[in-house]
Amino acid sequence: MNPKLKSGKVDPHILQKFFSALPEDNSVIVGPEIGEDAAIVDMDGRFLVVKTDPITFTSNNLGWYVVNINANDIACMGGVPRWFLVTVLLPPEQEEEFLHQFFNQLSHACRELGISLIGGHSEVTPAVSRPVAIGCMVGKISHEKIINNSRAKSGDVILLTKGIAIEGTHVIYQEKREELEKEIAPDILKRMGDFLKNPGISVVKEATLASASADVHCMHDPTEGGLSAGLWEIAAASGVGIRIKEENIPIFEETKLVCEKFNLNPLNFLASGALIIVTTPEDAEKLMSIYKDLNIRCAKIGEVLPKEKAISIIKKGGDVSYIFSPPKDELNKLL
Repeated sequence: MNPKLKSGKVDPHILQKFFSALPEDNSVIVGPEIGEDAAIVDMDGRFLVVKTDPITFTSNNLGWYVVNINANDIACMGGVPRWFLVTVLLPPEQEEEFLHQFFNQLSHACRELGISLIGGHSEVTPAVSRPVAIGCMVGKISHEKIINNSRAKSGDVILLTKGIAIEGTHVIYQEKREELEKEIAPDILKRMGDFLKNPGISVVKEATLASASADVHCMHDPTEGGLSAGLWEIAAASGVGIRIKEENIPIFEETKLVCEKFNLNPLNFLASGALIIVTTPEDAEKLMSIYKDLNIRCAKIGEVLPKEKAISIIKKGGDVSYIFSPPKDELNKLL
């Protein structure tokens, strides 16, 4: 019997079989590995960092999402996002106004981050039932600034900026707004509507500060599968264990509301806008002080352990849960 794939990210164990069969290329410094955010290529002594990512959960604010999601992963590697290409696929009979809005969002997002839109592709096709955008971001990086997720060490501290789950909460606001309006106060709904920019799904500022100010061992932008998937990916890439205190994880009140209403686990919920940082205890304190001065929320949520300790989450009452594989994102249940 031929097993069928489930919605969400493809099982990493399946992907690893393909990765291990790829031919070697000495110019590839960081290639396709489970848990890595982007690729890094040596161009005769100059280094490019490259990322591609689609936006599939929502078509609202599509241009803003596709730029920021791809830029985040460049910054998490220690790079500076600079050039962007995008493919947009539209269903037949899509209104032309949508395309105007999409390109306005693209232009705005690129201007805010100092990125040049240099090309791409647009197409109307019956292969999609709603608009889909796939981005390719290219950035610059110096060799000494490269950060990848294979450097976590036992004794390191794990930090989380802002909180979870900014992107997931905003997606639900966009897709379920009429339903939410019946139960949630207008001021809270307004805050949800602002989540895209405040607190925002970009982590470029926080990641740039971290790479410039501390000896960062790993940085990761937890996207699909939420914080749980992000932690699993770091542990898999570094071959370590992780212990997290659930009560230390900052969760937005708006996120708690939508998770309670739709019976979702906030730890497995689309989390762009938060940044996982793994560093030494000394540099963790240094970064938390820097972020505090800039009014960027940052919490110490856990520590890195030897691999045999696995990935555990200590709950408030003392119970322990374990992460054995990256979870499917909670939005798959709802959308």
